[in-house]
Amino acid sequence: MVLDKMETLRRTHYCGDLRSSDGEREVVVAGWVQRQRDLGQIIFIDLRDRTGIVQLAFDDKTSRDVFEKAFTARSEFVLMAKGKVRTRSSVNKDIPTGEIELEVNELKVLGTSQTPPFEILSDSAANEELRLKYRYLDLRREPLQRNILMRHRIVKVARDYYDENGFIEIETPMLIKSTPEGARDYLVPSRIHEGKFFALPQSPQLYKQLLMLSGFDRYMQIARCFRDEDLRADRQPEFTQIDLEMSFVDMEDILEMNEGFVARLFSEVLGVKVSLPLPRMKYTDAMELYGSDKPDTRFEMKIVDMSDMVANSEFSVFADAVRSGGNVRCITAKNAAGTLTRKEIDKLTEYVRGIGAKGMAYIRWIDDKPSCSFSKFVSEAELDAMLKRAGAEKGDVVMFVADRKKTVLSVLGSLRLEVAKRLDIIPKDQYNFLWITEFPFFEFDEETNSYVAMHHPFTAPMDECIQYLHTEPDKVFAKAYDLVLNGVELSSGSIRITNPDLQREMFTALGLSDEEAHEKFGFLTDAFKYGAPPHGGMGIGLDRLLMIMLNCESIREVIAFPKVANSSELMSGAPAIVDDKQLTDLSINIIKH
Repeated sequence: MVLDKMETLRRTHYCGDLRSSDGEREVVVAGWVQRQRDLGQIIFIDLRDRTGIVQLAFDDKTSRDVFEKAFTARSEFVLMAKGKVRTRSSVNKDIPTGEIELEVNELKVLGTSQTPPFEILSDSAANEELRLKYRYLDLRREPLQRNILMRHRIVKVARDYYDENGFIEIETPMLIKSTPEGARDYLVPSRIHEGKFFALPQSPQLYKQLLMLSGFDRYMQIARCFRDEDLRADRQPEFTQIDLEMSFVDMEDILEMNEGFVARLFSEVLGVKVSLPLPRMKYTDAMELYGSDKPDTRFEMKIVDMSDMVANSEFSVFADAVRSGGNVRCITAKNAAGTLTRKEIDKLTEYVRGIGAKGMAYIRWIDDKPSCSFSKFVSEAELDAMLKRAGAEKGDVVMFVADRKKTVLSVLGSLRLEVAKRLDIIPKDQYNFLWITEFPFFEFDEETNSYVAMHHPFTAPMDECIQYLHTEPDKVFAKAYDLVLNGVELSSGSIRITNPDLQREMFTALGLSDEEAHEKFGFLTDAFKYGAPPHGGMGIGLDRLLMIMLNCESIREVIAFPKVANSSELMSGAPAIVDDKQLTDLSINIIKH
C-alpha cells in the first residue's frame, strides 16, 4: 500500500479535545485506528491519540477516494483526517467526545500496521511479559498513557514549587567514583584508564553536598539513580528522585519545606487536601506499635506487648521466649472471627512460618466463649486479662508470636498487613502521610556480632548522643527522617555532618581508618576544610509517589520502559552480549562460571 504524505494538512485539534461546542468547525485530527466498523454504505472509524477517541464518519456523501481509504483502514493504522464536526445520531455517553463525530472530507493514510500481538484496550487481557516485550504498543493503552502524563504533571509541579522557593536545578554527573552507599554499584569500565571503572550514582549525595559548599544554598534535581539490587514491586535498578539539599537550615526547615510540596502536589494533581503539619512518629514507636519503620496507618491493629503477662505462663512457648530474653506480642483483628476461620488461621500460621516465625498462637472469639489454641495452659482469669489488654471483644481474633524481639516485631508487622489485605479493611482512596524521625544511628548485625551504620556516613548524630559514639552505640540516634505514605517509604533524608573532627570520629566509629576514609570520601572531606555551611536534604522517590497516587500495583506501571524481576528489559533485550572488539578496547576478559 502506498502511503500518503501529510503535505498541506496540519493537525489543528487532538482527538479527545473536541466537543459539541466545536460544531460546524472544520478541523484536522491525527492518530491511530482503535477500530473500524464497516456497515456497508457507512463506515465509522474510532481514531485515538493520547487525549482520547473521536469517531470519524464516512457515508454516501463522502468522496469515493476517501471512502476507499476508510474501507482499507485497519486496527493501528496511522491516519490524518480533515472534516467538519457534527452532532452524532446516537450519543456515546462512555467517552467525552460521544456527542460529536467528524464528517471526513479528506483522509491520509500515514502508516499501516500488522495485526498487533494483543489488542490495544484499556483492560488488556494480555499477560505482562507479552506487553513488556511490545512495550511501545502497551504504552498506547489509555491507563499507561494516563500514568506517564501524570508523571509529567508531578515533575512540573515539583519544578515550579521548588523554583518558587528559591531552589536551583543543577545536574550532577552520571559517571562517578564508586563509593559505598548500601547497595551494589553499577560499574562502567573506562577505555582510556585501563582497569579502572566509573560507577553509576546510587544517588547524587556527595555532589549535592559539594554544591552546598559551593554556595548554591538550595539545590534540586529530577535525578536518575542506579542500584544493582534484587527487584520487587516497588523497586527498579534505575529510578528517579526529586532530590534536594538546603543550607543554613535545621530539620524543621526541611520538613516544613517538603510538607508544602506534598500539600501543593496533592491539591493540584488529585484535588486532595493534605492537612499540615504532617504527623510524626519516632522510629522506636513505629517499630513497637506497627513492627515497621514505614507503617501503614490507614487502619489500626497495633502490636500489643504481652511479655510481662505471660512470663510465668504454663504455656512453655510463651514462658520460654520471655525467659530467653525474647518477647510475646499480639495483634487483634476486629470483627474478623467470621472471616478468619480455623482454615484461614492455619494459612496465616504457615504464612508467618514462611517469614521467620516458629508458629502462631491465637484466640478466636466467635461464640460466647473464646476459642484459644493454648486454652489448656491458661486459666479463665488469665485469658480474660489477655483479652482485655489486647482490646479484644466478641467477634475478634487475637494472633500471638513469641520469639526474639526483632523477629516478633518484624513478623507481626508483616502479619498485620497480610490480615488487613485478607479482611479488605485498607481504605483505597485515603492518603496517610507520616514522618518517621529519630532513627538509630547503628543497628546490631548478628552475623558479624557488631554494630553497623544504618545510614550513609555523613548523617549527623543527635547532639546529645555524640558522647555515646564509642561506648554505647545503641544509644546513638540520627538526625534522620523518612517520609512514609500508606506504608511505603517515599523519602529518606538527614542533616549532614559538616564538622571535620566529628566526621573523622564518625568514620572511626564505623570502623574506617583515616586511609580508608580518605580513599573513599577524601574529595568531600577535604572540601569540609574550606568552610562548610550547615546543611541537609532528602530525596523523594518519584516512581513510588506516582504508584501510590494512581493506586497501581507495581512500579512498572508508572515507568515508560521498566525492567522485569531479573533486571532485564524484554523489549530491547538488555543486557546483551557485546562483541570481542568492544571487550578488547575495555581490557575486559569474560570468565564464564
